[in-house]
Amino acid sequence: MSATARPLPNYLVSRFQGWKATTYKDNRAWYRRLAESGQHPRAMVISCCDSRVHVTSMFGADEGEFFIHRNIANLVPPYNPDGERHGTSAAVEYAVTSLGVAHIVVLGHSNCGGVKGCHDMCCGLAPALEEKTSFVGRWMDILKPGFERVASLPKELILRALEKEAVVVSLENLMTFPFVRAAVEDDRLTLHGLWYNTGEGELEQYDSDRGDFAPI
Repeated sequence: MSATARPLPNYLVSRFQGWKATTYKDNRAWYRRLAESGQHPRAMVISCCDSRVHVTSMFGADEGEFFIHRNIANLVPPYNPDGERHGTSAAVEYAVTSLGVAHIVVLGHSNCGGVKGCHDMCCGLAPALEEKTSFVGRWMDILKPGFERVASLPKELILRALEKEAVVVSLENLMTFPFVRAAVEDDRLTLHGLWYNTGEGELEQYDSDRGDFAPI
């Protein structure tokens, strides 16, 4: 089957042209230096695909500063070298073994649709996600251990707790990657877990010693 593509919507074309005429023009030397010298990001950020999570704006990051990987519900699967295609695992491998990032940040957020899908699936409320053919459902299987840890909480607390479990499960799974564990144990890499309240603009970080999140 041949690929199908259409021209960009006019509003995106206009925005690009505006950026090229202003931001790029004013910083042309910087962009050319980045292109020629390659990328040397200090941190990898694993965040959700959700359009409300704007990683570079939150941290005031410039081009070349973050190596960003986005997926549904900011999940990292366990290490599984089975010869199949693993986009998130490939991004982690490249960040650690090729780019040598000093930090990996897992960034969860409030009102996450993927997390709610996992909740509904685990509660028997989303039969479509339970189908073997559901890409989202099979991806959200990664979070099932987290659901089991919060399932006994009061109903009104489960979703928010599960959003934070998406961060914790991902941090746990990162440590199953031999090259991540080795880098952490050698003090070449640190892992960080964050949860972002999209409506209130608040950020919490995970404290592994306490096993809980605290405001920043």
